[in-house]
Amino acid sequence: MGPEKRPPELRMLVIISAPKLAEKAAELFQKGHIPVLYQFCAQGTASSEMMELLGLGSIEKTVLLSIMSRPSAGEMLKKLKKQLHLGTSNSGIAFTMSLSGCSSRMMDAVKHLEEAQKETLFPTITKRELNTMSDMNYVMILAVINQGFGQEVMTAARAVGASGGTAFHVRHLVNEEAAKFWGLSVHQEREVISIVAPEEEKLTLMKAISETCGLHSEAKGIVLSMPVDQVIGLD
Repeated sequence: MGPEKRPPELRMLVIISAPKLAEKAAELFQKGHIPVLYQFCAQGTASSEMMELLGLGSIEKTVLLSIMSRPSAGEMLKKLKKQLHLGTSNSGIAFTMSLSGCSSRMMDAVKHLEEAQKETLFPTITKRELNTMSDMNYVMILAVINQGFGQEVMTAARAVGASGGTAFHVRHLVNEEAAKFWGLSVHQEREVISIVAPEEEKLTLMKAISETCGLHSEAKGIVLSMPVDQVIGLD
C-alpha cells in the first residue's frame, strides 16, 4: 500500500477540565470543524480534608472525547495550551491515546477533515516533531469499583505518589451467574477512577490500588491501564 493510500494514524484526544474551560475547548473544536464525539460529567478527586478547607461539596469536571489523526491531535494540544492555557495550575489535563482502528465512515471523515484543514487549522508537523510526541511515556490507570470506594482508591494511589484523578459513575451490565462465577460484584452502580501517570509508576500504582480495593476487598475493584501518547497538565 503506497503512502498516499495509507490510513492516518488515529488518536483519541481526552480533555478533563472545569466545565467553563471545557466549553471554550468545545468552541475551539467547532472552529476547526472537529466533532466532539462525547461529553460527560465527572468529579475531581481532591482529598476530603482539602474539600472541607475550600468549602466545596465536590469538584465538578467535564470530560471531552474526540477522534482525529496523530498530527491534528498534536496541534490541538498545542492550541489548548497556548490559547486556553490548559495545563496551568488547576486548569485541567489533556492527553492522547492511540487507536488501532475505527469504522470506515469515521476514517473517511478524519481524512476529509485533514485535507480541508491542513493549510489553516493544522500546519504541517515535521517527522521530528512526530517522533518527539511518541517519546512521552504515560499511562492511564482505570480502577472500576463499587460505588463509594473512590476515596479509598485515591488514598492508596496518593500514598505511592499519585497527584490526583478523575471519578465518574457507570452502570454495570453483566449476567449475574457469570459475575458470581468470576467473583465479580453484581452491583449495578459502579464508580471509575482515572489516573494519568508516568509509565514507570504504573506497576506501583496498580499494585497499591489492587491491594486495597481489588477483587478480594469490599470494593471488588478491577484495575487496568492503557498507554498514553502526549500529556499536558501534569507538570
